[in-house]
Amino acid sequence: MRLKAVHATLTAFGIASGASLALAAEGDEGVVVSATRSERRNLDIPGSIDVVGADTLREGQPKVNLSEALGRVPGLNIQNRQNYAQDLQLSIRGFGFRSNFGTRGVKLYADGIPATLPDGQGQTSSFNLSSAQRVEVMRGPMASLYGNSPGGVIQMFTQDGPARPTMGGEAMYGSYGTRRVGTQFGGQEGRLNYIADWSRFHTDGWRDHSVADREQFNSKFKWQSGEDARVTLVLNSVNQNDTLDPLGLTRAQVGDNPRQVDAVALRFNTRKSNRQEQGGLSYEKCIDAGNTMRLSAYGGDRQVRQYQAIAVANATTYSGGVVDLQRYFGGGSLNWIHDGSLLERAFSATVGVEQELMQDRRRGFDNNSGVMGTMRRDEDNRIESTNVFAQADWRFAEKMSASLGLRSTRVSVTLKDYYITAPNPDDSGKVIFANTSPVMGLAYRFTPEMSVYGSAGRGFETPTFAELAYRNGGTGMNTALKPGRNTNYEIGLKGRIGADHRVTLARFETRTQDEIVTDVSVGGRASFKNASKTQRSGWEASWLAALPAGFDTSFAYTIVDAKYSDGFASGTSPAVAAGNRIPGVPRTSVYAELRWQHVPSNVTTAIEARHASQVFVDDQNSDAAAAYTVTNLRLGLEQKGKGWRITETLRMDNIANVDYIGSVIVADGNSRFFETAPRRGVSFIVNGKLAF
Repeated sequence: MRLKAVHATLTAFGIASGASLALAAEGDEGVVVSATRSERRNLDIPGSIDVVGADTLREGQPKVNLSEALGRVPGLNIQNRQNYAQDLQLSIRGFGFRSNFGTRGVKLYADGIPATLPDGQGQTSSFNLSSAQRVEVMRGPMASLYGNSPGGVIQMFTQDGPARPTMGGEAMYGSYGTRRVGTQFGGQEGRLNYIADWSRFHTDGWRDHSVADREQFNSKFKWQSGEDARVTLVLNSVNQNDTLDPLGLTRAQVGDNPRQVDAVALRFNTRKSNRQEQGGLSYEKCIDAGNTMRLSAYGGDRQVRQYQAIAVANATTYSGGVVDLQRYFGGGSLNWIHDGSLLERAFSATVGVEQELMQDRRRGFDNNSGVMGTMRRDEDNRIESTNVFAQADWRFAEKMSASLGLRSTRVSVTLKDYYITAPNPDDSGKVIFANTSPVMGLAYRFTPEMSVYGSAGRGFETPTFAELAYRNGGTGMNTALKPGRNTNYEIGLKGRIGADHRVTLARFETRTQDEIVTDVSVGGRASFKNASKTQRSGWEASWLAALPAGFDTSFAYTIVDAKYSDGFASGTSPAVAAGNRIPGVPRTSVYAELRWQHVPSNVTTAIEARHASQVFVDDQNSDAAAAYTVTNLRLGLEQKGKGWRITETLRMDNIANVDYIGSVIVADGNSRFFETAPRRGVSFIVNGKLAF
């Protein structure tokens, strides 16, 4: 059986043909891979999956942050914190917003390489939007089959190189000293398909003390070794040097000057440097007409040096204000996919094993006014994850299909301490987390282009190493911290109404036992504990439509009721009452876009609007960032000829010049909860491509 070669991306877990969230570009098949790790039509999947395609990711966008285009996905909240030292703030259905750096509660993949580490902590910095073919966002119970990810799964797939050798270039210049330049080259030479993309980004920042520089490279090489076999190599790197960290602001500071930086950030010259390089190699072989084997391996390293605003405190527990980290990570997977029939009905099954490893050399030093001082921490951290899963999908009736899956996960965390003094004993230790996650679902296609579905599953979320690293009242790992265990339910509807409308509607509920919450946050260090029970429930809806006279629209609405079902004591703070809202989660989020294209003149214009309700800053609900609505406008022109194309885009963000809080730092011990968002900004983007 010949492998599909057009618009397909080989990943560690599967291949998929391209699809776009835009209605006109989605195509009749609506193929996705996130739910089953192989090509399946979205309507047959009993879960919520949205696909954001290349045109949506890039049209009129700076292509700097994943937040630019994913706001249109219901259930997903993703905020640009205007702090490139801490990455984006991302959550799905109320999971993930508690993270004050990076991403947790959501599994991230870039071309099959996990951007989430075995402990559940991830970052989006390896996502390259310039060369992305699409991004898939899966929510709900089906995500449990990816392990440590109660919120969902986000996967980015790099596009294939074009049929002809093609060179591209782009430049963006905007407000607040923001600029980005990049170049791309790709093509097809015999059996080899290739694409490579490089870019450099700089910003002076909306706030003081927030200058950032980032250099990024991404490449993919695909070798068709025969009709039935293919090898794919993915290489990418990210480099940020001395990215300044403005920290958060107090309520009073926001009112006085939302662009300012707290004096403590200047005193300690808070900043972060990181460099990451990684690669992945995948091999796929069709054994026969009904069986396919996929084998993959990946590895990489990450180096981080971060200067934090932490002074010498208790010498017994103090671990320094400078983090020096050298990380090596890697893993592999083996999948077997069977496509056949059961009782003369279409049946498929996938079984696989995955192994992941993270090895850290972690040291801490005094921060002497921005200069590295005396060593205060010296240890090795090792995290391993072993996963075995199986999933079956059976279309047991003409209009009905069923999915059943099971995943077993084991995560071990080991700390070897070398910093041993009289007041600071040997803190070496080990903790193991294990879980088995079942998932089941049904889908009924009551028309050829519309289906209803229901699914349920159990999942878990381990503490990240950062959450295990400290405990209240002593040294060493917080071995008493347990994983949060979740029970997920979802029912929904999705499909097309006629040729011009696509709709989705989902009702979800997640009940969590042993929710991981902040216990004490003092002096820049946070310790964590388990609360008793929480509940997240709500609705998601989306509508995409092609309208008359060249107009099209997209709309997404999310309501999340995230609250503590039981009260609990919380460190040195007042007790948390039952019914309090989970911090960092807006109850309602709305995205709307109206786009118009005049085909004869190649003119495109669009207006985007985003709304978010208030967001509480801590478990006590003592303060909140106010609700806001912001509107953006873009105007694009295109010129093209035989083998070439040039586009120009003028963007105006926050056209009403609204003052608002873009994100909050949950449970900050210094009450610097608020990260302000930019006022009105203008940017100009030019893109060009030339085929040889």
